[in-house]
Amino acid sequence: MDQDSECARFVDAHWATLVQRVKMVMPIVDELRSGRMLEWEPYCKIRAADTNQEKMRELYEVLHSGGDKVKSAFYSQLVKQEPYLFRALGFTEYHTNSEKTQSSEISSVILKYKKQICSEYQYVTEYNSLPGEYVLLSERFTQPLILQRHRDQKEREEEICSSGESFQQVLNSRNSHKSSYFSSLFNPGDHRISPSAIILQGNSGNGKTLTVQKIMLDWASGDLYKERFDIVFHLKCKEINCIYGKKSLVEILSYSCSLTSDEISQILQQSPEKLLFIIDGFDELRLTQDVYHMSPNTDPLQKAPPEVTLCALLRGRILPESFLLVTTRSTATDTLGKLLKGPQRFTEIMGFSEMGVEEYFKKFFQDEELFRKAYDCVRANETLITACSIPVICWIICTTFKERFKDGADVTSGLETTTSIYVDFVSTLLEYHCQGLSQSVPSLLRSLSQLAERGMLKKQVLFDEESVNETVINPAGSPFLCKFLFKRKIRQETMFSFMHLSFQEFFTALYYVLLEEEESQKKARDLLFMDSSGCSPHAYPPRFGAVVQFAYGLLNKDVSRTLRKKHGLVVHSNTQASLKEWILKELRTDYPFGDRTLFWLHCLYELHEEDFVKEAMEAWKKINPSDTILRRTDCWALLYCSQCCQSMNELYITDSALKCETLSMILPALPRFWNLTFRLVDLSDSFLAELMCTLVRGRTLSSLCLGPDAHNNDCWSCSIYSLNLSVSEEICSIRIGTTWNEDPAASDILFSLTFPRSDLINIDWTKLTQILHQRDSDAFMYFLCSFCKLTKMKMKIGCLTKMWSFWTLQIVQNCPSLTELKVDADFLQEEVIKVLQRSYTRPACILGVHGFVLFYHHTLFSIIRFIIIHLSFHAFLWRLELSNFKKNTMKEETPSKWYIYDLCGILYVF
Repeated sequence: MDQDSECARFVDAHWATLVQRVKMVMPIVDELRSGRMLEWEPYCKIRAADTNQEKMRELYEVLHSGGDKVKSAFYSQLVKQEPYLFRALGFTEYHTNSEKTQSSEISSVILKYKKQICSEYQYVTEYNSLPGEYVLLSERFTQPLILQRHRDQKEREEEICSSGESFQQVLNSRNSHKSSYFSSLFNPGDHRISPSAIILQGNSGNGKTLTVQKIMLDWASGDLYKERFDIVFHLKCKEINCIYGKKSLVEILSYSCSLTSDEISQILQQSPEKLLFIIDGFDELRLTQDVYHMSPNTDPLQKAPPEVTLCALLRGRILPESFLLVTTRSTATDTLGKLLKGPQRFTEIMGFSEMGVEEYFKKFFQDEELFRKAYDCVRANETLITACSIPVICWIICTTFKERFKDGADVTSGLETTTSIYVDFVSTLLEYHCQGLSQSVPSLLRSLSQLAERGMLKKQVLFDEESVNETVINPAGSPFLCKFLFKRKIRQETMFSFMHLSFQEFFTALYYVLLEEEESQKKARDLLFMDSSGCSPHAYPPRFGAVVQFAYGLLNKDVSRTLRKKHGLVVHSNTQASLKEWILKELRTDYPFGDRTLFWLHCLYELHEEDFVKEAMEAWKKINPSDTILRRTDCWALLYCSQCCQSMNELYITDSALKCETLSMILPALPRFWNLTFRLVDLSDSFLAELMCTLVRGRTLSSLCLGPDAHNNDCWSCSIYSLNLSVSEEICSIRIGTTWNEDPAASDILFSLTFPRSDLINIDWTKLTQILHQRDSDAFMYFLCSFCKLTKMKMKIGCLTKMWSFWTLQIVQNCPSLTELKVDADFLQEEVIKVLQRSYTRPACILGVHGFVLFYHHTLFSIIRFIIIHLSFHAFLWRLELSNFKKNTMKEETPSKWYIYDLCGILYVF
């Protein structure tokens, strides 16, 4: 039996079923007509029939009269147009050679399609790309954190309000469960049910579109969904909005890819259960009431308004066996959930984790040195590192740094201000993520700012739907607001929020500076000065501190110019003057303001106007941050403000324990200060050497105090060593406090060294710090002996033992430039006095020893012990002062001068 006869027998055997089930009647008839298997008159009769069943009955008359050849042609078109019907009825045994050939042709078409996807999707065109410019997707894409569950109100508030390290801890806690990668999106869930449709929600700029591009590229490259999906189609709702007239699904798909309508039709019919449709940006789709009222569309070739056709696909009316992945902002998730077929799975792009931010920076710069410079700068700013969870902000910051590196700018002079980054982010969203606004941009920004300020005053980060609608027109269309659905007993409640608390603070500041001039100044006074109850201007809620800093950032000339040119927003000059006048007045007051020091530094940093910052810093006699923890971002602000001035009076940081990491950030600015006082922890030898070399090369330094407790210069017990440096026009003095390994009885020792200022730069600080760290007294003595211009030395010691007396005498003999050496001891041993009396020194060096004399006698020990116990520790001690003003006074035959001063109430017994 030939192939035509076999096909004819199949048609005859199953005609009754085919009459009831075939839906693609006219496409089959059209193909038969084009293949000259059907005359015009019967074609018109078939077309005029009202239902598919009537059309099929008319068609059978034609097929019956045409014989096996016409029936075989009908069979071929049936396989092409209704493949799912064959599988539904179990008719798999009737595949013919022509079908196999057709399947091979489709495979070739799909392979061609994959190559086209690989070629097109491997590149990224960025927001600032010029015509013909692009970068590889692999150089930008970083796997975001994707969560597979809804969060409750408490979790949302925690995410919105946390920042810096606490924000990363929150993200890590979310990442510890229910997070996913692309390969697991369609895996069975807890109830072993595989989803047919995935909702991928994400805020504006969180990387939804780039994620879709990555999925498409990985599938086409054979790295993703290789066995699960034969083909993946990508539909962009932004492009569908531009399609006019009635279109079928096949026609809509042909707009988005290089395949022809005929090729698409063949692919859709072959294996619909192995089709994946990715619909990107559902929130941008312009939906009409036709979506809900038009008759169901079930045919891929049936024409309807594009949004109606797309919604039929989402509902599963068209190709119900296929799979869907739909991206959307949170503002449209509830609408999508009602349209989308089931079973559904909800997922949300949370943005980048801390590791994701670091990976993005590495990929962007592709240079370890540049990456480290840029990432360390951003990591120093708590607000920016938090905002970097949003991929678009990562791109903005990296682009800014790239320009600085390209221009040869010193990155240590400071990143663009936090405010400028936020303004760039707002501009980016308005230009590329905000279509079809129902109000002007200035109106939208003002309404968002008013909502933000209301929330700040009421300490709200979540807003109910009614209050948002009162302020913002069409909040669902705003890219800056997030929408959440929360369970409230037996109902749902809709809430809105800004993307993060920092954006709410930014918009609040924008509200204050963009009001009408008179009202703006009044709001500024309410925020900055004393209120009517006489409260301190520092009494407003702590969260408003960030608002004030953003307000100063909005006064920056470049920022205000951007607001004016791009968005028509004007910051009034009188408002600028009021804010600047206020900070100058505050800095010139006499009352202590250590607790506000860092706040003002951040305000000046955000303002970023060098002339004004210089004027403000000159009003500051002493910078004394009193916060318990000095953050990296604080050091960054301090660095910028200090570098705006040629010289500063005093930097006094004792309430905050500085680490090498934070101190290194402000190292370039330290030579500008006359007086420096630090309380340091984890101080390494190498860093101390670097610090000292930096400071001594400066021209302004007059004093430096480095110690574990800068309030008490004689307290060195909690550190290996500490340093005090005093510098005048001609001489320098260094005080070194340390302990030594050789003689525990000597306890802690404090050295004071005096030498000409010209010799300061020649000191080998690396060697000195190594000796002090090793606590090697012999090495320290050799170091002093190599100190060619050491003129004076003073040593404060607990107990001058025999070993230290010999050490002192060696210093006198071996330091030719030394003219005076004084030893101030708490106690002197008898044998030490004898050593000093019998010793010779250089005539040009004056040796002075002061301390209490300790006596020890065996026969008196029991009596002394009795006195200690029964007479409240009273004992006789002598105070000794021994000096050699002339060489012969130290000879044995010439007695030394002894002076008995007083009685002391403490007795040491050895």
